[in-house]
Amino acid sequence: LQAINPHVQVMALQERVGEERLQALVASATVVLDCTDNYRTRQAINAACVAKGKPLVSGAAIRFDGQISVFDRRHEGAACYACLFSPDEQFEEASCSTMGVFAPLVGIIGTMQAAEALKLVAGVGRSLNGRLMMLELKDMEWSSMQVARNPQCPVCGQADH
Repeated sequence: LQAINPHVQVMALQERVGEERLQALVASATVVLDCTDNYRTRQAINAACVAKGKPLVSGAAIRFDGQISVFDRRHEGAACYACLFSPDEQFEEASCSTMGVFAPLVGIIGTMQAAEALKLVAGVGRSLNGRLMMLELKDMEWSSMQVARNPQCPVCGQADH
């Protein structure tokens, strides 16, 4: 990437980060991409993005189902990840490592995340902010829904006060 564009800064990190380190990493980012398969990690990344005012491009894939959205709180009234998926939800964690994922799905969702991140950085087009796109790959069916901000959200509802 640096051979193509010497102004790009790539930092490949392989570390488990605590809250303080996560806050610092998010603060130094232009856009954050969440490609994790762990609900608590997704919530922690979202909370850091809200706290630091950074846009979040969230993608998930399991079995034959994928989803992608942008949570960009720089826009007034925008939702965060916790508005859509409450951090208080209790459910059995299902990860790709145990449930499996159809490999091409990861490529599709990942490519879309890259496109959304590049659009945000370049300031072009309309992002997925406020929309959740879902893909059911067995039948190649796309659907989408609007994502509204929850004024009682325990993450971004507090950020506005």
